[in-house]
Amino acid sequence: MTEIETSGGANEPAWRQRAVSRSLNAARSRAEQRVQRFLDAAFSLIDEKGTTEFTIQEVIDRSKQSLRGFYQYFDGKDELLLALFEETLREAIDDLRSVVDSKADPLERLRAFTIRLHEWCDPSDTPRKRGAHNRRPIMEFSVQLTVNHPDRVKAAMEPIARMMFELIETANAAGAINVDDARVATGLMQQTVMYSWFGNRLEKRQMRLTAEVTWDFCLRGLGG
Repeated sequence: MTEIETSGGANEPAWRQRAVSRSLNAARSRAEQRVQRFLDAAFSLIDEKGTTEFTIQEVIDRSKQSLRGFYQYFDGKDELLLALFEETLREAIDDLRSVVDSKADPLERLRAFTIRLHEWCDPSDTPRKRGAHNRRPIMEFSVQLTVNHPDRVKAAMEPIARMMFELIETANAAGAINVDDARVATGLMQQTVMYSWFGNRLEKRQMRLTAEVTWDFCLRGLGG
């Protein structure tokens, strides 16, 4: 190996490595700030309109950035909405972990998780506000996102599925519930809880499936 080939990398002077690192960190920080301004602008428009029916130009105007800058970070509106969906899920996951960690009993932890997840998925059934923004338009648009971008949506929702699986497995091991396959139980329960809001859109107010009713149904299905 020649001297030229061995230069750089691990053999670079420490000052050069520090300088490059600072430059890359600064560029990344600026990029994150620009992206966040686009997200904040889009969330602001959703909060005002109560819908995802806004234009890219409105986002650009609200963020005070350029069209070129927008397409530097997003392929289009769907990509932006995916980012908003992922941000909403990230906020929900942090909240779910918090409410679960406040309980010690395995069944109570599973119940707290189920109730809170239902509240995040169906804002109209929530006794108090969850999250920093109006998430109903995002949850409703998530159906379209799932059709058009199933892999991205699945990846974003994986932490929720994993948390539910672990809670079911722990409650099952403790004898609080009785299921043969924790993964199958997780899939059925996740669909029941997360998409009950869709059925609620079709029902009269007095027929709505609340978080408590949904939990009681799931508990019976889990053999609790």
